[in-house]
Amino acid sequence: MNAPVASTYQVSLADLSDPRVAARIDGFVKEQRASLFHRPAWLLAVQEGTGQRAGGLVCEQLGVIAGWLPLTEVRSSLFGRALVSSGFGVGGGLCGVSEGATGALIGAAQRYARAHGFASLELRGGSLPMGEGWRRWNDKHCGFERALAQTDEAELLAIPRKARAEVRKGMEATLPIRIGKRPEDLRAHYAVFSQSVHNLGTPVFPAKLFRAMLAAFPEESDILTVFKDGTPVASVLSFYHQGAVMPFWGGGTRAARSAHASELMYYELMLDARKRGMTRFDFGRSKTGSGPYRFKKNWGFTPQPLAYAEWTAPGGVPRNVDPTSEAYSRKIELWKKLPLPIANAIGPMIARGLA
Repeated sequence: MNAPVASTYQVSLADLSDPRVAARIDGFVKEQRASLFHRPAWLLAVQEGTGQRAGGLVCEQLGVIAGWLPLTEVRSSLFGRALVSSGFGVGGGLCGVSEGATGALIGAAQRYARAHGFASLELRGGSLPMGEGWRRWNDKHCGFERALAQTDEAELLAIPRKARAEVRKGMEATLPIRIGKRPEDLRAHYAVFSQSVHNLGTPVFPAKLFRAMLAAFPEESDILTVFKDGTPVASVLSFYHQGAVMPFWGGGTRAARSAHASELMYYELMLDARKRGMTRFDFGRSKTGSGPYRFKKNWGFTPQPLAYAEWTAPGGVPRNVDPTSEAYSRKIELWKKLPLPIANAIGPMIARGLA
């Protein structure tokens, strides 16, 4: 009888610009039923849209992929340098078939961070390591998801009474709705989204990021926009992944409030998603206790705490990109006072570092 061969893991840096490498990793992601944010297409779209480099580490055992850690290499003069898994995503993190594979990935990621001057390594979900230099938390953000109903009327009745009344008011207004991914859809979405985030006091992401995402997921993304008097007042860019619709970048103008356009938007998205064969509505991440958090709870969604972790390199200072931090409160108020054209001109240069 031959002696057993010791298990060994080999970790290498993935070249996502090679279609064969990207396809191989994508196959592993699908086998593991990992998140949208693990997919190479997501990382490459972030790179195309913001200039933040796409990468990641692949762990192999006997030539077979056993683990994958997607990484966005964030470099910002304002927010510092960090390895983020996964950039602009609400998930990502370690994806492996065993503790040995994920352990090998973490060790390699820490060595890469130190060698290339990254102050921190951020993991959004997945298997979260413990040990020296690591900090874990699950009290800052919550996710919201539930099954879609079988009929339009059942979907409406699944929404609690007060929120359902707001949806009905939006329906009674008979506002035009358009779904698509043409240039005019993107322009309408960006006009709404930029106003929405400006009202919150945060810089808007580059329009190029949204174009890149639509191009990266041609069959798995679209934009739904609600109009009033010919003007877009509520719009959302959504993704479709593993049976779930994910309204990801959305918002409404001040005119949307009186028209109940945002409520109508999400309800219509639920109906359209079911027609596309989706079975779940993933309402995304919200800061615990925030306005969006309460909005989603009022729609009958149960908040699920999201667990994240961060490792800080020796001597490094972790970045702070939390808009609710006291460090940003004065800056947020000042940003709200900027004229929208100026905010839209300089905002993307800032927001690209918020991956």
